[in-house]
Amino acid sequence: MINILLEGYEINSDYLYDDLKKYILPNYSVAVVAFSFRDSECKNSTEWNLLYSKENGIYYNGIVNGFNAYGISEDNITFVNYFEDTKESAKQKIENADIIYFTGGRPDRMMDRIKEFDLVNMLRKHNGIVMGYSAGAVIQLSEYHISPDKDYKEFQYYDGLEYLDDFYLEVHYENTKVQNEAIRRVLSERGKTVYATAFMSGGIIVDKGNIKLIGDVKTFSK
Repeated sequence: MINILLEGYEINSDYLYDDLKKYILPNYSVAVVAFSFRDSECKNSTEWNLLYSKENGIYYNGIVNGFNAYGISEDNITFVNYFEDTKESAKQKIENADIIYFTGGRPDRMMDRIKEFDLVNMLRKHNGIVMGYSAGAVIQLSEYHISPDKDYKEFQYYDGLEYLDDFYLEVHYENTKVQNEAIRRVLSERGKTVYATAFMSGGIIVDKGNIKLIGDVKTFSK
Protein backbone atom coordinates (compact mmCIF):
# COMPACT_ATOMS: atom_id res chain seq x y z
CA MET A 1 0.00 0.00 0.00
CA ILE A 2 1.03 3.58 -0.66
CA ASN A 3 -0.18 6.42 1.56
CA ILE A 4 0.00 10.05 0.49
CA LEU A 5 -0.67 12.75 3.09
CA LEU A 6 -1.14 16.27 1.79
CA GLU A 7 -1.98 19.82 2.78
CA GLY A 8 -4.51 20.65 0.07
CA TYR A 9 -6.17 19.37 -3.09
CA GLU A 10 -3.71 21.11 -5.44
CA ILE A 11 -1.92 17.83 -6.09
CA ASN A 12 -0.42 19.23 -9.31
CA SER A 13 1.61 21.82 -7.34
CA ASP A 14 5.22 22.11 -8.47
CA TYR A 15 6.63 20.80 -5.20
CA LEU A 16 4.52 17.63 -5.42
CA TYR A 17 4.31 16.77 -9.09
CA ASP A 18 7.65 15.04 -9.70
CA ASP A 19 7.18 12.77 -6.71
CA LEU A 20 3.49 12.00 -7.20
CA LYS A 21 3.74 11.25 -10.92
CA LYS A 22 5.52 8.02 -10.00
CA TYR A 23 2.37 6.85 -8.25
CA ILE A 24 -0.61 8.57 -9.91
CA LEU A 25 -0.79 6.92 -13.33
CA PRO A 26 -3.02 7.86 -16.29
CA ASN A 27 -4.93 4.57 -16.38
CA TYR A 28 -5.92 4.72 -12.71
CA SER A 29 -9.42 5.26 -11.38
CA VAL A 30 -10.20 7.39 -8.31
CA ALA A 31 -12.90 7.21 -5.65
CA VAL A 32 -13.27 10.49 -3.76
CA VAL A 33 -14.73 9.81 -0.32
CA ALA A 34 -16.42 13.16 0.29
CA PHE A 35 -17.58 12.54 3.86
CA SER A 36 -15.61 15.17 5.77
CA PHE A 37 -18.03 18.09 5.51
CA ARG A 38 -19.08 20.08 8.54
CA ASP A 39 -22.62 19.42 9.76
CA SER A 40 -23.33 23.13 9.82
CA GLU A 41 -22.46 23.64 6.15
CA CYS A 42 -23.93 20.50 4.62
CA LYS A 43 -27.22 19.06 5.82
CA ASN A 44 -28.70 17.60 2.62
CA SER A 45 -27.96 16.58 -0.95
CA THR A 46 -28.39 20.11 -2.30
CA GLU A 47 -25.76 21.48 0.06
CA TRP A 48 -23.44 18.52 -0.67
CA ASN A 49 -23.71 19.37 -4.35
CA LEU A 50 -22.60 22.93 -3.62
CA LEU A 51 -19.35 21.45 -2.31
CA TYR A 52 -18.60 18.49 -4.57
CA SER A 53 -20.87 18.24 -7.63
CA LYS A 54 -19.61 18.73 -11.19
CA GLU A 55 -22.21 21.40 -11.85
CA ASN A 56 -21.45 23.83 -9.02
CA GLY A 57 -19.27 22.20 -6.37
CA ILE A 58 -16.62 24.60 -5.08
CA TYR A 59 -14.11 21.76 -4.57
CA TYR A 60 -14.92 19.70 -7.66
CA ASN A 61 -12.69 21.37 -10.22
CA GLY A 62 -9.73 21.60 -7.88
CA ILE A 63 -9.86 17.90 -7.12
CA VAL A 64 -10.57 16.74 -10.67
CA ASN A 65 -8.08 19.09 -12.34
CA GLY A 66 -5.40 17.87 -9.96
CA PHE A 67 -5.82 14.31 -11.23
CA ASN A 68 -6.20 15.50 -14.82
CA ALA A 69 -2.65 16.84 -14.59
CA TYR A 70 -1.45 13.25 -14.18
CA GLY A 71 -3.45 12.03 -17.16
CA ILE A 72 -6.45 10.64 -15.27
CA SER A 73 -9.64 11.53 -17.12
CA GLU A 74 -12.69 13.00 -15.45
CA ASP A 75 -14.62 9.86 -16.40
CA ASN A 76 -12.35 7.81 -14.15
CA ILE A 77 -13.03 9.95 -11.07
CA THR A 78 -16.11 9.23 -8.99
CA PHE A 79 -17.35 10.89 -5.80
CA VAL A 80 -18.94 8.92 -2.97
CA ASN A 81 -22.00 10.97 -2.08
CA TYR A 82 -23.12 10.66 1.55
CA PHE A 83 -26.69 11.70 0.76
CA GLU A 84 -27.30 9.79 -2.48
CA ASP A 85 -25.10 6.71 -2.42
CA THR A 86 -26.23 3.56 -0.68
CA LYS A 87 -23.89 1.32 1.28
CA GLU A 88 -23.74 -0.96 -1.74
CA SER A 89 -23.05 1.74 -4.34
CA ALA A 90 -20.41 3.35 -2.10
CA LYS A 91 -18.65 -0.01 -1.70
CA GLN A 92 -18.74 -0.60 -5.44
CA LYS A 93 -17.12 2.76 -6.16
CA ILE A 94 -14.36 2.05 -3.66
CA GLU A 95 -13.83 -1.54 -4.84
CA ASN A 96 -13.36 -0.32 -8.42
CA ALA A 97 -10.83 2.38 -7.54
CA ASP A 98 -7.04 2.26 -7.73
CA ILE A 99 -6.84 5.43 -5.66
CA ILE A 100 -8.97 6.23 -2.62
CA TYR A 101 -8.99 9.96 -1.94
CA PHE A 102 -10.19 11.55 1.29
CA THR A 103 -11.24 15.19 1.35
CA GLY A 104 -10.43 17.85 3.94
CA GLY A 105 -12.73 19.10 6.68
CA ARG A 106 -13.73 17.23 9.82
CA PRO A 107 -11.86 13.91 10.20
CA ASP A 108 -13.93 12.74 13.16
CA ARG A 109 -17.19 13.23 11.28
CA MET A 110 -15.70 11.58 8.21
CA MET A 111 -14.86 8.55 10.34
CA ASP A 112 -18.40 8.53 11.77
CA ARG A 113 -19.86 8.45 8.27
CA ILE A 114 -17.42 5.78 7.08
CA LYS A 115 -18.59 3.60 9.96
CA GLU A 116 -22.22 4.40 9.17
CA PHE A 117 -21.68 3.12 5.62
CA ASP A 118 -19.89 0.02 6.92
CA LEU A 119 -16.77 0.87 4.92
CA VAL A 120 -14.04 0.53 7.55
CA ASN A 121 -12.91 -3.00 6.77
CA MET A 122 -13.08 -2.48 3.03
CA LEU A 123 -10.99 0.68 3.24
CA ARG A 124 -8.41 -0.99 5.47
CA LYS A 125 -8.02 -3.86 2.99
CA HIS A 126 -7.39 -1.58 0.01
CA ASN A 127 -4.01 -2.46 -1.45
CA GLY A 128 -3.58 0.42 -3.88
CA ILE A 129 -3.06 4.10 -3.14
CA VAL A 130 -4.72 5.96 -0.28
CA MET A 131 -4.37 9.71 -0.29
CA GLY A 132 -5.99 12.79 1.16
CA TYR A 133 -5.45 16.30 2.39
CA SER A 134 -5.83 17.83 5.84
CA ALA A 135 -8.56 15.72 7.46
CA GLY A 136 -8.01 13.23 4.66
CA ALA A 137 -4.37 12.96 5.69
CA VAL A 138 -4.73 12.52 9.45
CA ILE A 139 -7.52 9.97 9.13
CA GLN A 140 -4.99 7.59 7.57
CA LEU A 141 -3.23 7.26 10.93
CA SER A 142 -4.11 4.68 13.58
CA GLU A 143 -4.55 7.54 16.02
CA TYR A 144 -4.37 11.24 15.30
CA HIS A 145 -4.53 14.38 17.37
CA ILE A 146 -6.15 17.72 16.64
CA SER A 147 -4.85 21.01 17.97
CA PRO A 148 -7.47 23.48 19.20
CA ASP A 149 -8.92 25.61 16.39
CA LYS A 150 -12.24 27.06 15.23
CA ASP A 151 -13.74 23.59 14.85
CA TYR A 152 -12.19 21.91 17.89
CA LYS A 153 -12.16 23.77 21.18
CA GLU A 154 -9.68 21.48 22.92
CA PHE A 155 -6.84 19.09 22.18
CA GLN A 156 -7.99 15.52 21.69
CA TYR A 157 -6.95 12.17 20.23
CA TYR A 158 -9.14 10.32 17.74
CA ASP A 159 -9.08 6.89 16.10
CA GLY A 160 -8.25 6.73 12.42
CA LEU A 161 -8.25 4.07 9.73
CA GLU A 162 -5.09 2.37 11.00
CA TYR A 163 -3.01 2.47 7.83
CA LEU A 164 -0.06 4.14 9.59
CA ASP A 165 1.06 3.68 13.16
CA ASP A 166 4.63 4.99 13.36
CA PHE A 167 4.05 8.73 13.63
CA TYR A 168 1.60 11.56 14.29
CA LEU A 169 0.83 14.47 12.00
CA GLU A 170 0.34 18.19 12.60
CA VAL A 171 -1.25 19.63 9.47
CA HIS A 172 -1.25 23.27 8.34
CA TYR A 173 1.77 23.93 10.52
CA GLU A 174 2.56 27.63 11.04
CA ASN A 175 4.73 27.42 14.16
CA THR A 176 1.99 28.77 16.41
CA LYS A 177 1.99 28.42 20.17
CA VAL A 178 -1.10 26.22 20.08
CA GLN A 179 0.41 23.87 17.51
CA ASN A 180 3.75 23.64 19.29
CA GLU A 181 2.04 22.87 22.59
CA ALA A 182 0.06 20.11 20.91
CA ILE A 183 3.21 18.65 19.39
CA ARG A 184 4.99 18.66 22.75
CA ARG A 185 2.00 16.94 24.33
CA VAL A 186 1.99 14.18 21.71
CA LEU A 187 5.73 13.64 22.15
CA SER A 188 5.29 13.41 25.91
CA GLU A 189 2.19 11.22 25.93
CA ARG A 190 2.76 8.99 22.90
CA GLY A 191 6.54 9.10 22.43
CA LYS A 192 6.35 8.92 18.63
CA THR A 193 7.68 11.23 15.94
CA VAL A 194 5.44 14.10 14.88
CA TYR A 195 5.69 15.37 11.32
CA ALA A 196 4.43 18.92 10.79
CA THR A 197 3.50 19.73 7.21
CA ALA A 198 3.78 23.46 6.57
CA PHE A 199 0.64 25.27 5.52
CA MET A 200 -0.07 24.36 1.87
CA SER A 201 3.56 23.44 1.19
CA GLY A 202 4.36 20.05 2.71
CA GLY A 203 3.50 16.42 2.12
CA ILE A 204 4.44 12.86 3.05
CA ILE A 205 4.58 9.67 1.00
CA VAL A 206 4.72 6.31 2.78
CA ASP A 207 5.59 3.62 0.26
CA LYS A 208 5.46 0.17 1.86
CA GLY A 209 6.79 1.61 5.11
CA ASN A 210 9.38 3.91 3.56
CA ILE A 211 8.69 7.52 4.51
CA LYS A 212 9.51 10.40 2.17
CA LEU A 213 8.98 14.01 3.21
CA ILE A 214 8.11 16.44 0.42
CA GLY A 215 8.40 20.20 0.52
CA ASP A 216 8.35 21.93 3.88
CA VAL A 217 7.93 19.30 6.61
CA LYS A 218 9.42 19.60 10.08
CA THR A 219 10.28 16.57 12.19
CA PHE A 220 9.77 16.56 15.96
CA SER A 221 10.95 13.71 18.17
CA LYS A 222 11.82 13.11 21.80
